[in-house]
Amino acid sequence: MAANTPGDRLPILLVEDSPTDVMMTREALEYYRVLNPLYVVDDGVDAMEYLRREGKHRTAPRPGLIILDLNLPRKSGREVLEDVKKDPDLMDIPVIVLTTSKSEEDIASSYRLHANCYITKPVDFNKFADVVHSISNFWFGIVTLPQAGP
Repeated sequence: MAANTPGDRLPILLVEDSPTDVMMTREALEYYRVLNPLYVVDDGVDAMEYLRREGKHRTAPRPGLIILDLNLPRKSGREVLEDVKKDPDLMDIPVIVLTTSKSEEDIASSYRLHANCYITKPVDFNKFADVVHSISNFWFGIVTLPQAGP
């Protein structure tokens, strides 16, 4: 696949433990009529099982994009990011860190671990929706993503 087209509808994997943030993400995608399917896992261990298609995730579709919170139970977002970017089968999936942290240490460590971008979550729903829309427009409308792997 040389470029993304609206028909591609690459899945988005949201790794987020806050039900409120999951709900806001779903509402933002619906509001802006983003048609990419959204899959949600709420901790880092489940995220890696999903990505590696293990256990209950054996038939999970490969995401075209991962939106990752840093503060997760069982396995942190940093650990998930590190695992994804070290795995030859997963490393080409773009990872967007979307978190409440404004810490310079979190920002720097995320980029050292090869996050594709780092975004601090706005608290206001309208601003949050605009961020989600911008992510979708950029990654599915402007960027050419690599052909899906295994």
